[in-house]
Amino acid sequence: MPPSQTYEQLRSSFAWRLPQRCNIGVACADAQPPGDLALVEVVDSSQHQYTFGDLSRLSNRLASGLAGIGVRAGDRVGIVLPQGLEAGLTHLAVYKLGAIAVPLSGLFGPDALRYRLSDCGAKVVVTDDRAVDRVAEVAADLGDLCVVVAAERTAAPHQPFADLLTAAVDFTPAATGPDTPALLIYTSGTTGAPKGALHGHRVLAGHLPGYELMYEHLPQGGDRIWTPADWAWIGGLMDALLPAWYHGCTVIAATRPRFDPQWAARLLADQGVTAAFLPPTALKLMRQAGLEQPRGRALRAVMSGGEALGEQMLDWGRQQFGVTINEIYGQTEANLLVGNCSSSWAVRPGSMGRPYPGHDVVVLRADATPAPPGEVGEIALRLPDPVAFLGYWDGPEATAEKTRDGWLWTGDLGSVDDDGWLWFGSRADDVIISAGYRIGPGEIEECLLTHPAVGMAAAIGIPDEIRGEVVKAFIKLADGHEPSAGLEDEIAGLVRQRLAAYEYPRQIEFVDELPLTTTGKIRRLALRQREASRRTSHQGAQP
Repeated sequence: MPPSQTYEQLRSSFAWRLPQRCNIGVACADAQPPGDLALVEVVDSSQHQYTFGDLSRLSNRLASGLAGIGVRAGDRVGIVLPQGLEAGLTHLAVYKLGAIAVPLSGLFGPDALRYRLSDCGAKVVVTDDRAVDRVAEVAADLGDLCVVVAAERTAAPHQPFADLLTAAVDFTPAATGPDTPALLIYTSGTTGAPKGALHGHRVLAGHLPGYELMYEHLPQGGDRIWTPADWAWIGGLMDALLPAWYHGCTVIAATRPRFDPQWAARLLADQGVTAAFLPPTALKLMRQAGLEQPRGRALRAVMSGGEALGEQMLDWGRQQFGVTINEIYGQTEANLLVGNCSSSWAVRPGSMGRPYPGHDVVVLRADATPAPPGEVGEIALRLPDPVAFLGYWDGPEATAEKTRDGWLWTGDLGSVDDDGWLWFGSRADDVIISAGYRIGPGEIEECLLTHPAVGMAAAIGIPDEIRGEVVKAFIKLADGHEPSAGLEDEIAGLVRQRLAAYEYPRQIEFVDELPLTTTGKIRRLALRQREASRRTSHQGAQP
């Protein structure tokens, strides 16, 4: 993307040129100078460095090793690993095999893992000692799931990751094309179980226009990329890791169980990070921490997404980082659609930005006609588009509903102004976004209902100063049970244990009845309106 061009020139001169044969693993590990630095893995006070030659050689060995235990093209491979060499190699090897990577958060409990691994029919899951007990519990239930463990000691019947790296280095990648399935990421919907969004190898190319612009015309010499976001999510994987390797940039792998703003600030400085994806929650925590101004700052680009930052946060970012934070918009089914590039066009605080080159993003009325400027409608992406998913795993009806009339309907409401900037309004569905995680209330409600004291349950998001939203559960107790603080803790702990730490309800309200539609469905909108009314009344009562 030429930095000298205007936004209009960037859009008008752009055209998709997808090769007939493409493979994410080859593009991210085999096409770069082998001596260039690809990965710096930071663990406590030590670090390990790996070149692109290392990635190419080791991913070939791992692909050979996975093939040796029966993984074939089209098979699904679960990846339950933190940021680091093993996670990166597993992605590359799976793509080279022509298999399908299924990244899953290490925060998931057994129920969340069981559903996803069972739903996609995973043949193998790769994990480490932090998650192996949960994965092993699921594997025992599923029966034919092979568990590969990246740890110093691996007990039978699990397969040691290190053994797979001793397989043949000579490996011929599968002859994959743009539409060959490559990546399956589960996204939370409003009702029912999570859905697997299936992407083809084209998804890497589909991210490149937005990726290059949100990081201020990346690549530039010596770029080093870091995000605290989990590589199991579309953001960590495609807003940081894989496009960075495609462009020959160095990726920093470093996370902590809980985000530490002081640690993050030191990491940015010590590792000479030039481009960072910092989710809104991370930015808020860094702002609250009152960080000192860094010395010898290398940072030249910061991106964020998930919720509007606002003018005050943007001003703080300029003071703290010396750059304007570029906000972006996307979702698991179609990511990096809209955003900013402050060096090429003006950033309007509160706006999501403008459609990135190659993506035709509009606001539509219900009849699929464009909404005029200022009118709220549903944000939609014109199809075909390489960044768009192939469809939901084993979900033709849901896919047809998501992609109709030649558009991918995001489920998000917004508007466009007279100059073409897009403004987020609200979600058309009930998805909760907490600390950057998209959480489906349906999965939480199903988990709540497994507790014998819960008769009916509903989950919504309520505002939170740090996380954007947190989960609140409304529970109608089963006969014979009474509300208590101990019961609240017990129910919240159940969700935390079975699903994920970020999904448990931080507030629980016991109610006599839940609002229902005429067909018996929970009216979450009514609950959100009730909460909003309470907040308004509380604020009005304050002196």
